[in-house]
Amino acid sequence: MMISILYCLQRLMNILLNYFFVSVVRTEFFSENKTMANSPDTCVDIELFQDDFHLIDRDFIRKIVSIFCDQHYGYLCMTNGATYAFGKYICSWLSLKHDPTRPKRINILNRKKIIQVVSGNFFVAILTCDGKVYLASDHNTEWNTKSTLRLISTGDDCYKMIACGSEHLLMLRQDGHLFAIGDNKYGQITGSSVSSYDTLVNTGLTNVEKIACGLFHCLALTNTNKFYSWGINLNGQLGLGDENERRTPSLVSFKSDLINNPVKNIVAGSYHSLFLLEDGQIFGCGHLQLGIKVTVPTKIPLENVQNVTCKNYLEFSLALVDSSQYYVWGKDENSFWSQPQKLNGQLKSFADASAMISKYSMTYGLTSTIDVFESNCPILNRSITQLFNNLENYDFEFIIGNKRIMACKSFLKSASRYFFRTFFRNWRLKDSVTIEYYSYDIFYSYIRMLHDGYIRIDMNNITDLIDLAHFYDDEQLMEYCQTFIRKNLTQQSIHSLIPLIINYKLDELDDDLCQYFEQKTLPKFCDNLLMADENTLNHFLNWFYQEQTLFLITKS
Repeated sequence: MMISILYCLQRLMNILLNYFFVSVVRTEFFSENKTMANSPDTCVDIELFQDDFHLIDRDFIRKIVSIFCDQHYGYLCMTNGATYAFGKYICSWLSLKHDPTRPKRINILNRKKIIQVVSGNFFVAILTCDGKVYLASDHNTEWNTKSTLRLISTGDDCYKMIACGSEHLLMLRQDGHLFAIGDNKYGQITGSSVSSYDTLVNTGLTNVEKIACGLFHCLALTNTNKFYSWGINLNGQLGLGDENERRTPSLVSFKSDLINNPVKNIVAGSYHSLFLLEDGQIFGCGHLQLGIKVTVPTKIPLENVQNVTCKNYLEFSLALVDSSQYYVWGKDENSFWSQPQKLNGQLKSFADASAMISKYSMTYGLTSTIDVFESNCPILNRSITQLFNNLENYDFEFIIGNKRIMACKSFLKSASRYFFRTFFRNWRLKDSVTIEYYSYDIFYSYIRMLHDGYIRIDMNNITDLIDLAHFYDDEQLMEYCQTFIRKNLTQQSIHSLIPLIINYKLDELDDDLCQYFEQKTLPKFCDNLLMADENTLNHFLNWFYQEQTLFLITKS
């Protein structure tokens, strides 16, 4: 493995030299981590949408790698290389006929990776990996999309983030300049009261890092941790200490005794704004409680918050605390929460949490789906699945805590090389065994996979499943895990996945890892290096020389 890692290093350094010395700047580089600021879920279980998808072919559903759901207008479903619309409204906006049995392909987006989707009042905007922004809308709106996808971005400009309100859209250019388009009744796109649905308006903001929108107000955070707001302010949602609207971006100030950490994320609901700090505190302003207006950033009584989200047309917010607990506050059409209230149940995503408080499951932006892997083995049929956890037909038990999993020895021996060996050795006279190193959910999913060929893999279980595949010598599960890693190498996941590649000697992923760094990381690194001072540059060249020498010595 040492040679393999050094081989990767050599490849990367050669690529780095190419970038550095010929000063190649790739404008198509986009930070997926920034996009995730407006899409808080790493992944969602697509079964959340089974009521709408129950007529769709299961083979197609398994190909969906990311999904966007708006409870009013429908779905955008992304597979590798194609994007599909599903729902009568969104299909009609694109001159497609809704079919409840099959999503409709959007040909203009073929081979374009979608990195962000936002929706407003009867429109949806899409940001692609090449920095282009497209918009689809109802034919009665001012957007003039002519029942197709309208390209909003113009010329060679590339954008890295979008956000929208009821009838306006913010577009953050790759260089940090912020532009707006759409309705301007309350100054959302800045300047006069004149709306602009055809031409982008420069907001005048630069060095912007994150953006968010409520119904009629806008938020922007710069790379120097300065926070700006503008638009309608009847509920104090701009956080400026009054209820006066602003038609130009205005600097928001936090009380010095309340904030001493950088802002991690900004989100906006219909009449409120929220700011998540790096230390896990949340501050909010606007209509946070029924009948109460907060006009300056005020602390929400939650600690250790990992992420927060809300939608531009909703009055409630959700927060993830300590990586496993979901809280809600605000109000919807049925309930009101004056203080953050914990949602019960084993929730795994904000989409999952939304199903607890609304009659619809919805995504908060574009999110990946949990990978479902299926075996092509012909012996996996109905009669085999009846051998799994069947009280009337079992002769062996796996005991995990106070739970058990029932199975048949004869099938386990035929399905697994590990079980074949163990039942002839250590377990020859046993009718049960205690599993100590894996949770019930993990081991249950594995034994079930041996019977029905299906297993779901996500960022929460990949570490345990790859360890189990290694321990039980299961080549099929290991192949599934490697496929998952290959598909999910992103800036958000890379720190979790690289240790797995190294620890389990996944040499097959060397090329994927190099390709990822070449496409996603090196361009930005080289841009920064080109702007470095002479001392930093000398340190880097000395390091490069030493690593190059080490590689040659080890290889020889």
